[in-house]
Amino acid sequence: MIFIAFLSIAAVAIYVLFLRDLSRAHACLVGRSQTISTPFGDMEYALRGHGEPVLVIHGAGGGFDQSLDLIGPLGPYGYRLIAPSRFGYLRSASPANLTNAKQADAYADLLDRLRVQKVDVVSISAGEWSALQFAIRHPNRCHALVLLVPAPYMPQQRNSARMAFVRAMFGSDFVAWATIKLLPILPAAMTRVILGTDPAVVRAAESSEKARVQKILEHLLPVSPRTKGMEFDIRSATIPEPYDLGKISCPVLTISAVDDAFGADRAKFIAAGVPDGRAVIYPTGGHALVEDYKDVQREIVSFLAAPRKER
Repeated sequence: MIFIAFLSIAAVAIYVLFLRDLSRAHACLVGRSQTISTPFGDMEYALRGHGEPVLVIHGAGGGFDQSLDLIGPLGPYGYRLIAPSRFGYLRSASPANLTNAKQADAYADLLDRLRVQKVDVVSISAGEWSALQFAIRHPNRCHALVLLVPAPYMPQQRNSARMAFVRAMFGSDFVAWATIKLLPILPAAMTRVILGTDPAVVRAAESSEKARVQKILEHLLPVSPRTKGMEFDIRSATIPEPYDLGKISCPVLTISAVDDAFGADRAKFIAAGVPDGRAVIYPTGGHALVEDYKDVQREIVSFLAAPRKER
């Protein structure tokens, strides 16, 4: 009886902690974004900073908040960040028959509403697919394109275990929270499976980088308003759309790491396939670019500044 009572108290305590953290996660989203109506449904977006406009496209499991977490440090360099939540994420709609081409057209609609004619584009991981479509379908609106750790295609039959883990996690706020907060083994698995980074690389990193990686994981919460977007990203990874890289007329910078668990080949392939492309491949750092991120910021700022000198 004492053991049962202990388990009951522990279960209640855990659930209270879960509700507290989930409430905080929801609160972190409030008041930071707004929505507009597009031909494809409502789209959420956030604006930060002042200066040259940069469209920031988040990766899998993200939303406008992930974009601001990872690319927000560029704001002080004189950029106005436009950070939409892709369809199916947070307060953005999940339209039927969604494609990355339609998502790209929705970006153009958002820029019309904001009266922004031309932007630089910075995408993160799975945001690459709609970023490429934007550069292909709206070449007159894209000054330069940065693809940060561009996501490769992952045929489902060769990644069934990874897909099962992702679906389980994004199917429940509690499962995701428990994985991140309570279980000592699974956070390492999440670092490898979700963030594509060897846990040993994170353990060896300085404290600020460890905190950055932990923040990325914690800001996956709440996962429930991101589930539909994640499902679309999984479909996009397993059933790729056609991309005519030769039609991308703007300069392109791709950035990855040799030990990225998702591979650096995609970054090299895109840089070689566009008319004006360059790849920066770090020897280590994984998909989260651990210990590389300050240098990554300098690379992005330098790259975005270069075409402006000629405009």
